Amino acid sequence: MNRIGREMTEYLALIVLKTIALVWLVLLGFDLINAFYNSFSDVGKNGFTLNYALLSTLFTTPRRAYDLLPVVSVIGLLLGLGQLAGKSELIAMASVGVSRLQIAIGALLPAVVLSGAMIITNETVGIASEKQALSLNSHKASKFTLARYSGVWAKDGDLYFNARSGSAKGSGDAAWLELADVRLYRVGKDGALASITQAKSASNQSDHWQLNEVQRTTFKPDSVLLERMGQIPWKTQITNESLEATLSRPGNLSLHELRTNIDYLERNKLDARVFTTAYWGRLFYPFKIALLCLAVLPFAFGSLRSGGLGKSLFLGIIVGVSAMLLERLFVSLSDVYRFDVRVAYVLAPLSVFALCWGYLAKRI
Repeated sequence: MNRIGREMTEYLALIVLKTIALVWLVLLGFDLINAFYNSFSDVGKNGFTLNYALLSTLFTTPRRAYDLLPVVSVIGLLLGLGQLAGKSELIAMASVGVSRLQIAIGALLPAVVLSGAMIITNETVGIASEKQALSLNSHKASKFTLARYSGVWAKDGDLYFNARSGSAKGSGDAAWLELADVRLYRVGKDGALASITQAKSASNQSDHWQLNEVQRTTFKPDSVLLERMGQIPWKTQITNESLEATLSRPGNLSLHELRTNIDYLERNKLDARVFTTAYWGRLFYPFKIALLCLAVLPFAFGSLRSGGLGKSLFLGIIVGVSAMLLERLFVSLSDVYRFDVRVAYVLAPLSVFALCWGYLAKRI
């Protein structure tokens, strides 16, 4: 790459970076305002104050910025290239020997760099701040403790409850919460451990908790009694709402923590799909951004010169939203038909890429 080509590439990358930053700032601002507004309904309940609402919203900023970057990159890239195309600067670059490959590198460079920066930020600051937001939101419900590697802990009378993980099942009014690897520790009046009840899972349907595949160990003064039971009811004051606000959600875990949970669940022959979905979604994140940005390059070379800001913005929104919806569709299909979720994460951006280049490459 000659000196002129390098300077033009740097200039183009700077323009695209500025437009991405501007779009990012606007969309993130709207998202935070909407989240803060939605938290108003919980203010005044169980000690949840306006300050808690504001702080919990601000703590989610890194995660929201991370989630927005794929769409923001596409819109920002199109706006930046559309701005240059409208002023015929892309044509001028080509006339002085700047190749389309150099233009593509300059356009993609900001998105690639930002995706790498956001991965590092999310794995450090983002995860920690999201857990702080979750801690503040726990004021909406009962007091629970979230341990880093052992799930959720709660106290219900003389009973200490622990669940390794949990997820919502069903939908609408028929939804219920299902917990995996449940342990109930009962403490006697003398402070000694009276019994340990282990269950492979617990579910709360129709507001009635039920423990499944139960094994109970009862400690007596001179012996230990081991009982194996199929299903037994569990009377507790713990509710779905209080647990859902506290459970270790995959989105709040780092890659290392996700991998640890996956290994643990697979060793115990439990369903780890909710964690594997989050894990591979995190790893395919930079690939998705790069492929989506590459997908819209034909617009820059072919159809942005006459469209202006409005057309660039419209195309960016269509491509970004389409990719997001397709990803959700393919991930849901992988969950239903039990195929590898990695295929779903590849198919979504690849479908958008094929569609854009299939219809527009011939116009370049």
